[in-house]
Amino acid sequence: MPAPLAVSLGDPAGVGPELIAAAWQARDAEGLPPFFAVGGAGLLAAAAKSRGIDLPIAAITTPEEARAAFATALPVLGTLDGPYQPGTPSRDGAHLALASLELATALTVAEQAGAVVTGPIAKARLAEIGFDFPGQTEFVADACNVPAGDAVMLLAGPQLMTVPLTVHIALREVPGRLTAAMVERKGRIVAIAMIRDFGIQTPRLAFAALNPHAGEEGRMGDEEGRLIVPAIERLKAEGIDASGPHPGDALFTPRARQTYDVALCPYHDQALIPLKALDFDEGVNMTLGLPIVRTSPDHGTAFGIAGKNIAHPGAMIAAIRMAGECAMRRAGGFA
Repeated sequence: MPAPLAVSLGDPAGVGPELIAAAWQARDAEGLPPFFAVGGAGLLAAAAKSRGIDLPIAAITTPEEARAAFATALPVLGTLDGPYQPGTPSRDGAHLALASLELATALTVAEQAGAVVTGPIAKARLAEIGFDFPGQTEFVADACNVPAGDAVMLLAGPQLMTVPLTVHIALREVPGRLTAAMVERKGRIVAIAMIRDFGIQTPRLAFAALNPHAGEEGRMGDEEGRLIVPAIERLKAEGIDASGPHPGDALFTPRARQTYDVALCPYHDQALIPLKALDFDEGVNMTLGLPIVRTSPDHGTAFGIAGKNIAHPGAMIAAIRMAGECAMRRAGGFA
């Protein structure tokens, strides 16, 4: 069995703390592996109370202690804490979110935790206190000494898995960021992860086109022929089942989704819109290409509904479950 999973708090003014509490409450019904929160004992208790959850807390000093405590209480590691002020983000809250993220990641890199599950953060608040990364994906990659370009974002739900080849950039910048080498490299990382983390021995990769109608042989753009097709051909030469480029308007129909395991899309919204339309309440953001397992619920802080017992815990539960399953596969626990 891998070590218990580390769960960072996310922004304490958001929905992260209450969803961690809700996930622990659902641990038996959902078959979740042992996990522990990194800091926030008082914060988590207050967040749980806002949802009507009676949350027993077990203070632990090492991740391994979470295994025995998990059945009867939410294990919480360390003394990091702060007030519960839902919907009111602050600099102090950003400092707490960052400290929790740093410790959770460090424990996982040191193999004291089996995986890290990151709660949703407010990037703007973290930037105010000197956080120099575009997001948690890049932070965790840096902590693992992995180049940011080799940390690949996967969005996964029960009905669909997608990868945005470019992420948080303006749409007008996408064609200039795409290169055949980048498409090929990320395709290879995705194929390896499908085998190692998801147990798909012969993964099928479908590449979406950048332009409408896949460019219509250059009449609507030539990026498909110049960039995507050469990458697909090189991946095929390595024995990877890669297809495309497929027109984006047809790639996500029910029949089309049966023909591939993961869709790789040139830009952010092309990958995230179908995933969120199909699997919003169970969507997971996972970082591929790392020596550790990192997942996160695929939603934001939702300050507007924090503390109101409205936020759905499904994505947090799914993120914890997926982290546990992937960690188990890496440990050789099951095929």
